[in-house]
Amino acid sequence: MSLLNQLFNRGLQGSKCKTCLTLAISRIKLLQNKRDAQLRLMRKEIAQFLQTGQEAIARIRVEHIIREQNVWAAYEILELFCEFVYARVPILESQKECPSELREAVASIIFAAPRCSDLPDLLHVRNLFAAKYGKEFIAAASELRPDTSVNRTIVEKLSVGAPSAEVRLNVLKEIAKEYNVEWDSSYTEAELSKKPEDLLNGPKQIAAPVRASLEPNTRGHPLTSENPVTSPNGNRGATSLNSPTSVTKAPLWPANIAKPSLTDSTLADTSNIKKDTRPETSDVLEKARAAISAAERASTAARLAADLVNAKFSTSKIGEGKS
Repeated sequence: MSLLNQLFNRGLQGSKCKTCLTLAISRIKLLQNKRDAQLRLMRKEIAQFLQTGQEAIARIRVEHIIREQNVWAAYEILELFCEFVYARVPILESQKECPSELREAVASIIFAAPRCSDLPDLLHVRNLFAAKYGKEFIAAASELRPDTSVNRTIVEKLSVGAPSAEVRLNVLKEIAKEYNVEWDSSYTEAELSKKPEDLLNGPKQIAAPVRASLEPNTRGHPLTSENPVTSPNGNRGATSLNSPTSVTKAPLWPANIAKPSLTDSTLADTSNIKKDTRPETSDVLEKARAAISAAERASTAARLAADLVNAKFSTSKIGEGKS
């Protein structure tokens, strides 16, 4: 029968399970003694911080103390469960399904094994339970499904969430009372009671006054104005945000502000600008015409010189022939 259980991976291997549970229990006791010494030292440091007025550091360090205390409490419960399962290994071997009285202990060990890295023996016990009850039973306990019986205290103590402000304040008060430190907790209570800043809503609150200050300018902006426009040539048109030509037809002055009148001085300035630009263009044209005429004269002179050379060359040829 044991051979068939080994072939189909349904046997518990009681001796190996007992060995792993014994090692886990002894390791838990060793770690608990070490953790006790660390907690005493850390609580003493927190008391010194409170005495010297370094409350900000104390509020941060106390979270580590709370985390270590939670692990200590979880290990204490796990030690009891390991001893309970160790005493009833023969019952687990004799039954195909997990007994109801052992379901909480077995499920709690399965849940805590991957979350307790300093207890590798629990992982071996978990693998033995997986070979006995199947992967579905292991997954149900690991995922905290409703049909499992994982101990609620172990789930709470092994959670990775940050402790609440009330818990931190109570631990600080306990430490101050334990070491007889006269500490006024009003400032710490006020700091812990503050709600964390909402970084998502922050930019909206900052941008609101900026938007209000820009509102008068956007009303008279050329792109947002709906007033008809009169061009210098007398044509009228309406602005449109969808048309690219609406920008040139938009008013150049906000509608809610009086437009300055065009005085004679401004008209004279514009006429002077036009007059100044016309001579410049005429000078350029005249220079271009002079250059063209000079080029034509040069080409004519070159042509005449070539004809003269040809005529002299032909007369010299004729004179040589007669002689």
